[in-house]
Amino acid sequence: MKTIKILTALLSLFVVINGIGQDYSFKRFKVDLAAGYGIPEGFGSKAGAILALEPKYALTDNITVGLRFEAAVLSRVPMDVDGNYFEDGDVSASASYLATTDYYFNTNKFRPFLGLGAGVFRSASANLSGGTDETLNSSHFGFMPRAGFEWGHFRTAIEYNLAGKTGEFSNNYLGIKIGFFFGGGRK
Repeated sequence: MKTIKILTALLSLFVVINGIGQDYSFKRFKVDLAAGYGIPEGFGSKAGAILALEPKYALTDNITVGLRFEAAVLSRVPMDVDGNYFEDGDVSASASYLATTDYYFNTNKFRPFLGLGAGVFRSASANLSGGTDETLNSSHFGFMPRAGFEWGHFRTAIEYNLAGKTGEFSNNYLGIKIGFFFGGGRK
């Protein structure tokens, strides 16, 4: 807890010092809202839905820092070697709380970016096998690289979430998201 307080104080000091004397083309605060398609890793995996909220602060016109809150609901149905699905399966829900940063390559209306995130992934997985339900819960430290672009207030991104394992199942998933943001934009 002490480490988090020290990091928060250092980041706050950096933000204040960085903002002195800067002339920004964009508003410094924005909030991203996104929905998307989640593709889990693993054999017999089925896609699911993703919802995300990410408030951000612009350190410069090209660098933002933020906090991503995301929920993903995914499913996995085991298959045999012939490609036939079994009747039982696995449903997982994941919530992530990540510190993020994005680097924008320009200050035009069309703005491609690369980003990274790191933080906690909380997963719950229900195994629905043969009439007995088993639920597994876990929390893991994880990472998320991403790439995408903004155009006006529209935003799209592809993210790979390295979220660890719950039991024998991987919680890693690819997220393809579209959304928009409030704030940000040109002054």
